[in-house]
Amino acid sequence: MPIALYRVDDRLVHGQVVIGWGKPLDLGFIVLVDDGVFAAEWERDLYRMGVPPEIELRFADVTEALRQLPAWRADPRNGLVLTGDVQTMAALVRGAPPIERVNLGGLHHKPGRIPRLPYIYLTADELELLRSLAANGTEITAQDLPTSAPVALEGLA
Repeated sequence: MPIALYRVDDRLVHGQVVIGWGKPLDLGFIVLVDDGVFAAEWERDLYRMGVPPEIELRFADVTEALRQLPAWRADPRNGLVLTGDVQTMAALVRGAPPIERVNLGGLHHKPGRIPRLPYIYLTADELELLRSLAANGTEITAQDLPTSAPVALEGLA
């Protein structure tokens, strides 16, 4: 089965991801793609504590994710690929097509970011990068939970 959701969320693995999306999508696995977390065993252990045993939590850096995406797509279980920033997701979209849809689930305030929605703050560079992905055929929407209405990229400008 294809990956059910490609999500950008700077809080990484938390309740909205595991419960909010995990149950409706019937997730069998989540892949957290983050170079820093992949390199830090103690962080991986912390994230594992927040995921129920019926959902497998995998970790990868960008290089490993690009190598493993074909296998993850072939997994019979539903999966979610999660990154903490737009740049990492862009590397996956460009390096392992096709990724038809990307969900922006939570990008919070940081210096230089402008509020676009209560849960989405973007720099001009991040917005331009997302527009570039959209121009190449990837649908970009913001949606914190499946019960919320998705907001198209154009609605974030």
